[in-house]
Order: sequence, then C-alpha cells, then structure tokens
Amino acid sequence: MIRLCDASEVTEGQSKGFEREGQRLLAIRKEGTLYVYQNCCPHRGIPLEWLPDQFLDSSGSLIQCATHGALFLIDSGECVAGPCAGQALRALPCIEQDGTIWLQNVR
Repeated sequence: MIRLCDASEVTEGQSKGFEREGQRLLAIRKEGTLYVYQNCCPHRGIPLEWLPDQFLDSSGSLIQCATHGALFLIDSGECVAGPCAGQALRALPCIEQDGTIWLQNVR
C-alpha cells in the first residue's frame, strides 16, 4: 500500500490532487465516502483541474474537466456530459485506517 495523505486533508465536499508513484490522482469526499481517481480525462488523456485542487464544477456536485467541460459523477467516475460521455475516470482502491488514506494500487 502507498500512503496518500492524512484523512483530514480531504474534507467533505472538497477535492484534492496528488502525485504518487509517477501518477496524478484526485480525491474527493462526498457524503462521508472517499473517492480516488486517476487524474486523467478519458477524452484527451490530460489532467482535469484548472487550478490546484479544483476538480469540481461550480455546484460542487460533479467532477469537471477544465479543458473541454466534460462532467463526471463523483461516486462512479462516469462521464455524463461532454465529448467522452459514457466513458469513465479510472477509480483507484483506497482505504482509510488510523487517520490515513492508503492507496491499494496505483498502477
């Protein structure tokens, strides 16, 4: 397992970016559940954020690609609008243990 961060670094309704093991990642906590995805838009293969840690749309309810506006569901990574509709972000398994978020696999 690879340490991502302290659990307190990913607060409710917020997103945060990371780089671990040479991969760009994003984490979001929604309704107490933590979601971690590879930070890579399936349309162009580029990072999603427009500013550091800014992955959410203006409502805070969807992940948004800054380059072309594609929108992704937080809880599944599925693209629901934009040029990659029907595709999905790559989810990464993680666990929270003793106040730390651990990635189970980042390859």
